[in-house]
Amino acid sequence: MSHTSRRGCEESVAPTLVHIAIPDGGTLSAEHHRAQSDAMTGPDGRPCVIMAHGVGATRDCGLTEFAHAFAAAGAEVIAFDYRHFAGSSGVPRQLVSLRGQLLDYRTAVAFARTLSGVDPARIVIWGVSLSGGHVVNVAAADSAIAGVISLTPAVDGLAAVVRMVEDNGLAHIGRLLRLGVADVVAALSNRGPVLAPVVGEPGTAAALCSPGAVDGMLATAGPSWRNAIAARLFLRIGTYRPIRSAPRVTCPVLMQIADHDQTAPAAVATRAASRMRATVHHYPCDHFDIYPGGSHHDVVVGHQVRFLHRLFVARRASA
Repeated sequence: MSHTSRRGCEESVAPTLVHIAIPDGGTLSAEHHRAQSDAMTGPDGRPCVIMAHGVGATRDCGLTEFAHAFAAAGAEVIAFDYRHFAGSSGVPRQLVSLRGQLLDYRTAVAFARTLSGVDPARIVIWGVSLSGGHVVNVAAADSAIAGVISLTPAVDGLAAVVRMVEDNGLAHIGRLLRLGVADVVAALSNRGPVLAPVVGEPGTAAALCSPGAVDGMLATAGPSWRNAIAARLFLRIGTYRPIRSAPRVTCPVLMQIADHDQTAPAAVATRAASRMRATVHHYPCDHFDIYPGGSHHDVVVGHQVRFLHRLFVARRASA
């Protein structure tokens, strides 16, 4: 696919750091990657892709390469870190607030709609793993979203818990729940959070402990990432079920499923995709193989860029 008005390579890898005000106080740390092509520019401006990472991960854990591809194709990109992580505000640190992260997506979308050169009617939300579920919830509540890209999505916390029981046993879940209770007690006592690893070896008390999770995460980990989250998430994740919102999503959706995913069950993602009438691509790989350096990264990015092209170039040409 050719692109016009390509800017210099150096400029394409130099995003602008921005701080987005959170309505209930504080700021989100984000990068604005500017479009490097006019291919998607319409009469009201360019589309903008809003990106955030999965559980406990930060934007410097492999999102930059995705953002560069979108910018090269002609889209503006806002990649942000959630409250409580990296350069974003919020205490305690390393807290995965499911409600807060959904609000952060909505805040980033609202910010993008005010940017000069961005068409506010052409906002795409992008998510991976846990945020692949977030974008389903956000799109279900905002009919003005133009498109969704959901990569190896965790769309049903209950199904993920069941998978963890199958892989590690009930005693393992008991360990996680005890850590979660200890963290809640610490919060009620005004003490610092009880932390658990984001990734660990199989059988360890980590959020992700499938075979290969440690190596997969470390392969993409950036300098702001910490292998720690507040353990109270373990008490809540089983009730977080974006799949229930899927029928209310009305915009075009690209769902990309790793058929050998040991973290986000592929069968559940397939059901969610059906409920949204999504465009679906399956890949014979595991959860972490879609990140930069992974076996399926290039093909995954190619499908995402083609999805954006269909939304914002092909449709305009056929109108």
